[in-house]
Amino acid sequence: MTEFNIPGLSSAMLRNLKMLGFDTPTPVQEAAIPAVLEGRDVIAMARTGSGKTAAFGIGMVEKLEVKRFSVQGLVLCPTRELADQVARALRDLARAQSNVKILTLCGGVPIGPQIGSLSHGAHLIVGTPGRIQDHLNKETLTLEDLKMLVLDEADRMLDMGFQESMDFILSRCPPRRQTLLFSATWPDQIRRLSSQYQRDPVTITVTRDEEPAPAIREVFYEVAPGEERQALVGLLSQEQPESCLVFCGTRQECDLVASSLVEKGFSALALHGDMEQRDRDLVLTRFANQSCSVLVATDVAARGLDIDDLPLVVNLEPARSPETHTHRIGRTGRAGREGLAVTFFTPPKAYKITKLEQVRGEAVEPLPGSALLAVPPAPFSPPRVTLCIAGGRKEKVRPGDILGALTGEAGLPAGVVGKIAIQDFQSFVAVDSGVAAKALKRLEAGRIKGRKFRVRMA
Repeated sequence: MTEFNIPGLSSAMLRNLKMLGFDTPTPVQEAAIPAVLEGRDVIAMARTGSGKTAAFGIGMVEKLEVKRFSVQGLVLCPTRELADQVARALRDLARAQSNVKILTLCGGVPIGPQIGSLSHGAHLIVGTPGRIQDHLNKETLTLEDLKMLVLDEADRMLDMGFQESMDFILSRCPPRRQTLLFSATWPDQIRRLSSQYQRDPVTITVTRDEEPAPAIREVFYEVAPGEERQALVGLLSQEQPESCLVFCGTRQECDLVASSLVEKGFSALALHGDMEQRDRDLVLTRFANQSCSVLVATDVAARGLDIDDLPLVVNLEPARSPETHTHRIGRTGRAGREGLAVTFFTPPKAYKITKLEQVRGEAVEPLPGSALLAVPPAPFSPPRVTLCIAGGRKEKVRPGDILGALTGEAGLPAGVVGKIAIQDFQSFVAVDSGVAAKALKRLEAGRIKGRKFRVRMA
């Protein structure tokens, strides 16, 4: 039936995995799923993109008692973006069972609708520590029936200052529970967390040798202080990428770099922690569906961004550590596609490159930044445009409804319609730039699920 041969999986789950395109388990899945099914605690170190969500999600869904309508599983994530991504993956996996209810509880949005959703009950909760703590304090969420707790990207949650919230949440969990801890790194804090909250955990370390090697071509440019933005314009003009992720060290720098790129005619957006959640959602949606070409982000804001086809990653300055550098560039070169990772550094920041060389055991041969400064600016437009529809999950709008409205009444071929994202109160659909005006006009004049919704270009 499928090559996903892990003992203990139900036939329904195996059928679902085959439909979802799971052919063979990744190393972390192969090691973690049997332990999860056995009820063991797990501490696993694996990088982003290694398949860890399915590593805990498959066992979590398999062990659910669906007829028992109470919170049996809780996944804590550092950011709303990652929580949304995990919840989507769990909903896909939960197709193996019927009537599984999964809720996402994150900050940055009103708490009232979340309280309303919780009043109807749920089986699985995915959320950020701060908002989960809020619900526990308000007693709108109880964890007395919790069977499995997952700390996803635990190292990042600690980096972001969630230690106190995590301790509070763990104090509200039943002592007899299964605790799974997933982390990209294992600093001392993670080991202390494990010793404090886990019982005889199965330790899983997925080495780089076991993981499929990303196809990354890496280039370093030495530039003079103050020339980084001009060099970035030259790089983008030269490479013409459909999507590019640019890392900056501060929120202010993100805004400045994005603004300077827009002034030069590029399609660029900033992403950082000072933004309103709805603005962050829109930025991430536009970047993911290729209606924005360049995303300028901080490390924390980019956490949870999961895009397979990302041809170019740029470090506007070297990362704070070799470990962070590896995480950054690992976002390109996925899914069998070759990616380009470019790092700019000035002479005062050369010590960070030296540190990277020491860790890698090989020398970096930088190119002169003057080569990029000589490239004439050549801005390019993104291939798609995002349309925002004022109706979402709460109005029972589904992706098929939007696709049907565009390809049916609007008369567009399915090939010009890109990603469709449904949120609680609004939906986003990407369409090819050449038909965007036509699609907007037809959706404004037509109906979705027999109803008229306001539609605008994002």
